[in-house]
Amino acid sequence: MGIYDKQNILSDKQAITASARSENVLKIGPGDFGQGNKLDLDVIVTEAFNTLTSLNVKVETDDDVAFGSPKELYNTGEVLLADLIVGYKFTIKGIPHGCEDYLALYYTVTGTDPTTGKIFAAPTPDTQDSDPSF
Repeated sequence: MGIYDKQNILSDKQAITASARSENVLKIGPGDFGQGNKLDLDVIVTEAFNTLTSLNVKVETDDDVAFGSPKELYNTGEVLLADLIVGYKFTIKGIPHGCEDYLALYYTVTGTDPTTGKIFAAPTPDTQDSDPSF
């Protein structure tokens, strides 16, 4: 079982049925959190997706908790439906530089909105290789 701080989980087996922001936002600032800190983001499929063409995960930051004007820090690129099976990981090595006060993920669905598919996402000091099913 992976070791994750339950208070810092961005998506706790969040159902992705349309393009959406992570269910949780992390307060990480003020300051450039990515500067000199080694903290990865694990984004793991916990339920296989259906019907969509692809899914893209963006790391976003903003100085406003409501994310009125988010700044994109990282983009995973599109991952095709065939790869979005249980255990697939979008691992982001190191939170990118340029963080403002808050950090969130944004999941972009391409194609038909899925009726199945869930994501677990959380920061971790090192990439975990196990199931996040606490």
